[in-house]
Amino acid sequence: MRDVRRSPLTGSAFVRALAALADVPAPASQTAFAQRLSGWFDWTHAFSLSAALNEASARPAVPAFGGQGALPADEREFARVRAALAKVIADATASAAEPRRGGRAAVAVDVPVDFASWRRRYARCQLAMETQIVPLRRRLRGALSDRSAALAKLAELDIVMEQVVGVQERALLAGVPGRLEPRFDALRAASSEAGPWLDRFVQEMRGLLLAELELRLQPVEGLLQACRRSLPNR
Repeated sequence: MRDVRRSPLTGSAFVRALAALADVPAPASQTAFAQRLSGWFDWTHAFSLSAALNEASARPAVPAFGGQGALPADEREFARVRAALAKVIADATASAAEPRRGGRAAVAVDVPVDFASWRRRYARCQLAMETQIVPLRRRLRGALSDRSAALAKLAELDIVMEQVVGVQERALLAGVPGRLEPRFDALRAASSEAGPWLDRFVQEMRGLLLAELELRLQPVEGLLQACRRSLPNR
């Protein structure tokens, strides 16, 4: 039984969801994270960062490209990508339980009860996120680069951050499917009925995937917010 008296978890929804599954202590402080982040930058990254700042500062200010009409198109694309990925996650986790008379749930006949199948489903969702979010992020960087020197600087900084933090993030996220296996095994061992424990696992997996989606979208949301603020009367 989990110890409900432990310190509450902090951090993003994804970190809290992952930590709750594993029943681990609260994540390290922001200071510890900042120290670890600094270790990810080597001299080549520092050079790229300096070049991005200098080159962007030398660019002349230009009117916002596309005017008021460009932002709604970017926002629609962001919403489309988010909805499409949410559907991918829903489809990957929808076959765990089917409605039964009286509102009860039952496990579908074709639902896998081996963890390897769920690992592959999780990995496919991660691949879909990577495939759709990366182009969207590049699109918004391009929109910023055409607006002003300050926003071009932000776009260049985002490129460097994606090169440094993005590599580390992908490596860490690639290990998440494997982190679910102990939870899968624990739920299966604690229940004699396949339906309830598998339904619970899939619900938790779905919640973790949705939290990961929001985590991956955070840099994109930041770029989109910068686009909003660049327009007059914003």
